[in-house]
Amino acid sequence: MVSSDCSQITYALAASVAVRLCAREQILCGGLQGSTKEDILQTQREVRKFSQHEKRLTIVVQTSIVAVLGLLFLGATLGGNAKGVHAQTVGACSASDHNYTVVRGDTLSRIAYRYRASWSQLASYNRIANPNLIYVNQRICIPGTGLGGGSSDSSVSSTSYVTDVSAQAPLISTSAAVGHGNPFAYPQCTWWANERYHQLHGVYVPWTTHANAWQWKARAYEFGWHVSSRPTVGSIIDLQPGVQGASGLGHVGVVERVLRNGHVIASSMNWGSNPYAVSYTEFAPRAGVTFIRR
Repeated sequence: MVSSDCSQITYALAASVAVRLCAREQILCGGLQGSTKEDILQTQREVRKFSQHEKRLTIVVQTSIVAVLGLLFLGATLGGNAKGVHAQTVGACSASDHNYTVVRGDTLSRIAYRYRASWSQLASYNRIANPNLIYVNQRICIPGTGLGGGSSDSSVSSTSYVTDVSAQAPLISTSAAVGHGNPFAYPQCTWWANERYHQLHGVYVPWTTHANAWQWKARAYEFGWHVSSRPTVGSIIDLQPGVQGASGLGHVGVVERVLRNGHVIASSMNWGSNPYAVSYTEFAPRAGVTFIRR
């Protein structure tokens, strides 16, 4: 009798639970009270299965919403940071400053050279965190009082420069051959020297084969370019292997400044710990160093 009573109670509870679940899940359960025990249990299993499926679907939807909101927040944060970096130099320049707008192909060193300044001083004056990253249409303030006499390398910041290109020997010979493009691999020093020389003078070097850095001296002679031991602003500096830190293939760069002591500040790439960064290094015109110009 106890077993029979328990079975009846279990059946009644199962039926009651199934009816409540059906009502909650809005499932049609007509005729449930008159159904057999097996029907009640089957209905209960179906309702439980549907409920579990609904819960899983709810979790998936909630997870997706959280992921989308996270991505939107990340995008807004990065966008804000990028705008902050770009906004570092878009403030109004002072009345005495020259207002320069960056165009495609500009570098901070090129702008500095044009205004007889140094890239490090322009970067500091304009609060540019990464001097290798400037943007088209970005505003660069050039101090109206001028930055002449500054250095592009902090180790020689107290040294004066001869920066007037007109005071140097002529850099262009109209009869010498010229190249048509830059075939050298980026960021090799040969690529930078050729590109920088083109930025300054509008011509590329004509030698494209047998043109490792140490070979530029001989190739310049072959193509009728001037080779000298005397540095001039805008000329190409060519270091033979092992000279003043040059590698086994030599090193080339472009003279950006000539110091009063006769040394030069040359820009180059693939020099130092970061081969992709334009570095500015002081060199002495000694044995194994020549200067090339058209």
